[in-house]
Amino acid sequence: MLADAIAPAVAVEIPAIAARQRTEKKVFTDSEIVDGFLKTAFGAEYHLAGRVDRIRKYDSPVRVFADGNRADRKAQLAKVVADIGTRIKHLDIAMTEDSEAANVRVKMVRDHDLNRTIATFYGRERAKEIRSSLDPQCLSGFRKNDSYEIEHSDVILTVDNGDFVFLDCAYEELLQSLGPINDTASVPWTMFNDSVSMGFFDVYDQYLLNLLYDPRIKAGMTVQEVKAVLPDVLTDVRVWVKQVNQLE
Repeated sequence: MLADAIAPAVAVEIPAIAARQRTEKKVFTDSEIVDGFLKTAFGAEYHLAGRVDRIRKYDSPVRVFADGNRADRKAQLAKVVADIGTRIKHLDIAMTEDSEAANVRVKMVRDHDLNRTIATFYGRERAKEIRSSLDPQCLSGFRKNDSYEIEHSDVILTVDNGDFVFLDCAYEELLQSLGPINDTASVPWTMFNDSVSMGFFDVYDQYLLNLLYDPRIKAGMTVQEVKAVLPDVLTDVRVWVKQVNQLE
């Protein structure tokens, strides 16, 4: 399968990631999956503006532009994007060389330039708040329209903190830029928990993103509207995640 061809190129060469893949939890109850989905798809870890009690997602193809001068990191990012595209059934995501055509811009910077870059994106005062509340190694955010459809995302990644940190940040921030922006300390299996570092697209988070991008889950939905359709959506998502990961 394509997923099997992509995964080793992204992760298995790195011992810290390979070790996590060997011990990864892959079996979850419906309530464990739904709980994590509701906690990450609603709310926001760092709330800048607008309501956060609705589903936010792209309703159009996602095109990712890598803004940086490290060819090796760009190649790794392209593999991450391809892996994400393979594992989320209803998401059309791919790299683009055309910055104007991109709706996700990934800014790659050296670690000592991170704070200055955040200030450029968010302004000096907000950057100071972000640093004090999150102390990030990487960061993502998005802009949505009045229908809660995401129109543009910005991701900031550092390139000089090693392969594990780069891949861990690339997966987490790219996936969060697609909608599940709320980190939570109460779900131990998700990379959207600040104390969890994965470095690959784990099975649990594949459940969350496949729920979000199922066509029955629409931008702008409330918690109650989502809960009404989740049982049927989860049934189909289980089939897909089992198939793409070759789970028993």
